[in-house]
Amino acid sequence: MAPPQTRQGSRTIYKLPLTDAGAPDVPNQYVYLPAPTTPPYHLRFAIEGTSSICREGSLWVNIPLEGEEFDRSKFRQYKLEPDFNKTLHIDIPITTAGAFSFYTTYTPLPEFNNEEVKTPEPTRTDTFYIDIEPHLLVGGSKLPLDSLNIMSVVSKFLGKYPQDWDKHLKGISRRGYNMLSFDPEMFPKGESDVAHLIKKMENEYELLSLTDVVFNHTANNSVWLEDHPEAGYNVETAPWLESALELDNALLAYSDKLAELDLPTELKNGEDLDKVVGGIREHVLDKIQLWEYFACDVKTDAQAAVDSWKRGKSRKPNPSVANAASWSLFEKADYLKNKGLLNGLRIDGRFSRKVDPEAAAAMLSALHGSYTAEKEGQALETMKSILNELNLPFYREYDEDCNAIIEQTKGRLQYTRLDAHGPQLGAFTKKNPLIETFFARLPLNEKTKKHNPKALALAVNGWIWAADAMKDNAGPDWRPYLRRELIPWSDCVKLRYGKGPEDNPFLWEFMGQYCRLMAKYFTAFRIDNCHSTPIHVAEYMLDEARKVRPDLAVFAELFTNNEQTDLVFIKKLGISALIREAMQAWSTQELSRVVHRHCGRPIGSFNIDLPSPSKSPANGHVNGNSYFTREIIKNVTESPVHALFMDCTHDNEMPAQKRDARDTLPTAALVNMCGCATGSVIGFDEIYPRIVEIVHENRLYSSISSEGEVHLGQGEGGIAGCKRLFNQIHALMGKDGFTETFLDHQGELITLHRVHPGSRKGYFLIAHTAFPGSGNGNGGLKPVNLTGTKVRQIGAWTLEVEQSEEAKKAALADEKYLEGLPARTKNIKGARIECDNGSTTIYVDDYFPPGSVALFETWVPSAEHASGLNNFIASGTEEAFGELDLIDLNFLLYRCDPEERDSSGGKDGVYTIPNYGPLVYAGLQGWWSVLEPIVRENNLGHPLCNHLREGTWALDFVVGRIERISKQEGYSRLQKPAQWLRERFDAVREVPSFLLPHYFAMIIQVAHEAATRRGVACFGSNIRNGQSFLQQLAMVSVQQTGYVKSASLWPNKLVPSLAAGLPHFAVEWARCWGRDVFISLRGLFLCTGRYDEAKEHIIAFGSVLKHGLIPNLLSSGDLPRYNCRDGPWFFLQNVQDYANIVPDGMSLLKEKVPRRFLPYDDTWFPSDDPRAYSKESTIEEIIQEILQQHASGISFREYNAGPNLDMQMKPEGFQVDVNVDWNTGIIFGGSQTNCGTWMDKMGESDKAGSKGVPGTPRDGAAVEITGLAYSAIRWVAEISKAGKYAHSGIKTSSGKEITFASWADKIKSSFEKCYWVPLDASADSKFEVDSKIVNRRGIYKDLYKSGKPYEDYQLRCNFPIAMAVAPDLFTPERALHALKIADDVLRGPTGMATLDPSDMNYRPYYVNSEDSTDSATSKGRNYHQGPEWLWPTGFFLRALLKFDLMRRNDIEGRLESFQQVTRRLAGCKAAIKDSPWKGLAELTQKNGEYCPDSSPTQAWSASCLIDLFHDAAALGLDLGVTKE
Repeated sequence: MAPPQTRQGSRTIYKLPLTDAGAPDVPNQYVYLPAPTTPPYHLRFAIEGTSSICREGSLWVNIPLEGEEFDRSKFRQYKLEPDFNKTLHIDIPITTAGAFSFYTTYTPLPEFNNEEVKTPEPTRTDTFYIDIEPHLLVGGSKLPLDSLNIMSVVSKFLGKYPQDWDKHLKGISRRGYNMLSFDPEMFPKGESDVAHLIKKMENEYELLSLTDVVFNHTANNSVWLEDHPEAGYNVETAPWLESALELDNALLAYSDKLAELDLPTELKNGEDLDKVVGGIREHVLDKIQLWEYFACDVKTDAQAAVDSWKRGKSRKPNPSVANAASWSLFEKADYLKNKGLLNGLRIDGRFSRKVDPEAAAAMLSALHGSYTAEKEGQALETMKSILNELNLPFYREYDEDCNAIIEQTKGRLQYTRLDAHGPQLGAFTKKNPLIETFFARLPLNEKTKKHNPKALALAVNGWIWAADAMKDNAGPDWRPYLRRELIPWSDCVKLRYGKGPEDNPFLWEFMGQYCRLMAKYFTAFRIDNCHSTPIHVAEYMLDEARKVRPDLAVFAELFTNNEQTDLVFIKKLGISALIREAMQAWSTQELSRVVHRHCGRPIGSFNIDLPSPSKSPANGHVNGNSYFTREIIKNVTESPVHALFMDCTHDNEMPAQKRDARDTLPTAALVNMCGCATGSVIGFDEIYPRIVEIVHENRLYSSISSEGEVHLGQGEGGIAGCKRLFNQIHALMGKDGFTETFLDHQGELITLHRVHPGSRKGYFLIAHTAFPGSGNGNGGLKPVNLTGTKVRQIGAWTLEVEQSEEAKKAALADEKYLEGLPARTKNIKGARIECDNGSTTIYVDDYFPPGSVALFETWVPSAEHASGLNNFIASGTEEAFGELDLIDLNFLLYRCDPEERDSSGGKDGVYTIPNYGPLVYAGLQGWWSVLEPIVRENNLGHPLCNHLREGTWALDFVVGRIERISKQEGYSRLQKPAQWLRERFDAVREVPSFLLPHYFAMIIQVAHEAATRRGVACFGSNIRNGQSFLQQLAMVSVQQTGYVKSASLWPNKLVPSLAAGLPHFAVEWARCWGRDVFISLRGLFLCTGRYDEAKEHIIAFGSVLKHGLIPNLLSSGDLPRYNCRDGPWFFLQNVQDYANIVPDGMSLLKEKVPRRFLPYDDTWFPSDDPRAYSKESTIEEIIQEILQQHASGISFREYNAGPNLDMQMKPEGFQVDVNVDWNTGIIFGGSQTNCGTWMDKMGESDKAGSKGVPGTPRDGAAVEITGLAYSAIRWVAEISKAGKYAHSGIKTSSGKEITFASWADKIKSSFEKCYWVPLDASADSKFEVDSKIVNRRGIYKDLYKSGKPYEDYQLRCNFPIAMAVAPDLFTPERALHALKIADDVLRGPTGMATLDPSDMNYRPYYVNSEDSTDSATSKGRNYHQGPEWLWPTGFFLRALLKFDLMRRNDIEGRLESFQQVTRRLAGCKAAIKDSPWKGLAELTQKNGEYCPDSSPTQAWSASCLIDLFHDAAALGLDLGVTKE
């Protein structure tokens, strides 16, 4: 179903792409979105149209629509309508906060097979989570989470309600706190008091409310446990705890008898400890015979086995037990251990590891045969010996657990009785026994009498060091209660929820009611002990709470010791922030690390989402109807885990205990400067001498803040005045978005600067910490220089505390109130400020002792209008870039170093970044390829950032090259982008240097996006509306096509030319290759709508037709070289494609072509000869000349043959011969001394003896030439028949006339006979096959009648080219079989292997610089002997799609074909995304490994995939894929 329609002028979109597996494509799959807005923003799921999840796929989302109540189990379905060319967009309005989830269902794509395969069963992805920040309000204003200042109190210490509470609430509010954490258990009137209090807090004191919620335990004196002991873990509900309970009882009994046993009743030293612990084995473990819980009962179980054997009752044995007679005793016991225990290895009671009599009887049958009375005694002894062997590992297990029990008990006693930092509990008594009990014993009374006595001892809660948070520590899978590994909370009972409400109905309903009640009044929850709460329980309880209060903020105490486990809790529960504690830091260095983690992003950080102009919906199908004129797109990006950073908690020791009491002020200030929620406890600001012991303490809070006004800054009784100031500033920074910070740590001093990324206003703090041994000096802070920044000191203070032992004792002596140490905060000078040339230096005053802070206000004059500057940078792009054509964009975006030097006469190249290296392009893409990962990773330490901070050379370069070129003819449209860049760079030149990387990246990103957007807009609608991968491929046509003075298409005029690849094939003779151009032209020009450029290249290459061939190397028509036999056929295929794709494309045939050489004449002459361009032909005549020359036979020696033309080739290699076998119509050519197809690597190594020996000569009839020739001849026959072509055929060298139709028929009738290698050798006689040299069957030969017969049978990646252009030559079943083999054998992650890996000549690693004696690889002779080339991938996938669709007769089957192709594009999609060149490489090594000698972006690699999308549009009409 679709969301309801709405109308408005614009809407904000958060775009979330999903991977092929349906997972969020963001780091850690953590999706965290801001609080809901009015009107609502939308979450957009972006799904590639034929990704795997689109196969009968649906997206299921449980985010409720406006007005709906959230139900975790209620998911809305959005069907995924597949579309090969587009990205699907599903928009969900976000109207409420919470923790939501989504998943997809789909039918998995089967492995590709040319046989029918069973369709996999429908499946679903994992569940993924979306957390949305709660929308909090206080005093009518929005309160972001990061602006919370939380005060935590224990209600019983506040005194009587309401009178004592009011003064404390005033004091807390006066100090700038805006949320109060308290427990609602101390109120006379219960719920009504809580309701009244919270209303008063919000209205009078602007305090929101937070309470602890406890899901995993309850107090051991909770009365309701007496009615429902099943709510806990007892021996009845958890029988595996019986041994732990018996041990616990025995240890308590041992504690009572220490005196009787003449053992110490109080531990004075380690010797006493050893004596007490030493008695545990004898007086506890042995006494209760604990071993019986581990072992099987040999006597009883052996007799039961024999009895079962005697009765003939044995379990059907595992087949292997039949061989038991040959087993060792260990193997027999091991069999029973793994397959013969009734309850497995779990320990549920004494001798609970019971052997299954029937399984044991089966073994006896295997050992002794059928029962007879004579065998009974022997069988019983046999079984006893096996069971005794079985018990050996159980006894070892028992020994290990006993050792653990003793060691854990000893360690706990050491801490509780002897350690200086422990509680030093003193003598052992009934009240204070040897151990902390692991079980709470319910009292015996009328209520509990009705229960099984075993149910009255309930396991207490606790925690285990470094335990798995996802594992129930009281569950059956491990034994921490028995092994005494638990650190117990003996006053708390652990609650037993089971797997769901059905396992404990009362408990789930009782706790659900509790959560709903808390959520009715409290704004926020703090989940106590979240890490040991079963996650499914917490999820359910929070769902119940959010039914009452959707905008519930949830904080959690989560210590799993694993960030990934933390994330599981955070995502599933929608945790707003994790509680982190500053007082855990043990040094200034550690404190600075902890503060740094929570303070925010670095100053000058980069923006992922720019303040770009709003966009209209594009590039995707959006669910529902759209009434929006504009969309503001934001990307869902990596979100840090939010924190609630406490300067002190109820669990932390106070600074007076752990550090120096003076550290209270610097710690409080540092915490409040952080970019997250912050908090404190009563007693911290007041300088309490020690932690308030919650359980046993009975005195009441005292605070000077509760007795009168709190004035900013200095004051008596602690840090209240400073805390008020820092709380106010913290809230302000959170509300206004001060997200950038810089922290520095020098010795005992920490400086922290927090600024607004837009206005650049900020606050700067200097804090002198006070750890033990700090002394009284000023810390020696080096002068702080703030470049381009103005500074005003707000104030400086030092905390003075009387913290002698006498003072501490005096404070602790008060019997009624919790008193702080005598303390005062004093104003001090703080620092001296000096300004120079717009910058400021701060010098700390000589008097700045530990416990001091100085706070400053900062601003950047040159960025006072920074918000306006951001908008200015983003403005004007349509006007500046909207008139550019694609040739302009080639210069603006791209131009590799050789191209740049060519256009500047060698003066200018690409920019080189110091300590990094040269850019790949001089244009914007070169900069953005470096900047994009910098921005994404916020890598401010990158050499480019350092370079920008040192000067504005990069700005000058970017603008200068565009301004210079804009003055040249043909580039005048670049004046507007040059002016746009000049104005924006001028606007940021005055900002402080540390901000220049930020603004430079912003300007480049805006310009790059505008230029790319303009490029896409210049293409045809299929590209404009296509998926981003298709648009990236299309931009390669811009990248590869531009003006190059040394490589025009004509000798006498400069026109844009298409490069074969960059940077290797960028200029001069190496740029324009006939074969490369006409493999690339269809995709880069025709399929993108660049018809004029296509025509220009067709005419230009047609103009240099000679010998019936298109030149391999154009050399601007000056020195064309005619050594490629496949060039004319790719040329004719492009002419055919032009006629079919371009509106009125047949008119191309009438275009006039000036001839560089005379028609049908092999005479060579230079381009300035009068005969050059003296004749004209039409394209139609060019076509006919190519066909006629081939029909007549071609034989010539290349002009200027010899080392001046090709220093590698042997003399005989310059001879070019081509002819037609008129029995088959197939064209033959080449020799073993030249290489006239695209696999054209000539041997170059004298050392290896391979010079002049082609790596892949491919003489004879190459399969792709046969397919291309057939395609051209068949097309000409058709248009001739239709009266659109003047000729009906050709004449052979003997003068015989052959029609085009008959020539094509000859090829078709003979093709498979000549090329197919049958699956079964018995069919070889029906084909031209030499069975003796066949390497692989079920394929099409690469060659026919080559000079080396075995080369005919090599499996290469060329036959799919013939399939793509001439599918009717192939029997579909055979074609699909051959494609399946190619898919399995040749296809790599991005490219196609150029030779079968099973071939003896396979060499998949190309290293052109190798000069070895290995003739196969020296000087890169293996260029096409195994390395994986990318352009054949396009032809392979085109062929796969064509032939796979032929066997499909329903929508589901056709969709599978498209998805099989989509799956095989994954590597190329990743490659173009990751490439700094933003193209696809020429080739890779084996399995897609990087090849350093490859051209990093090759025209045909991208082009052939665009061809695939064009075919898909034509073939997929019934899938909703439309053809332009």
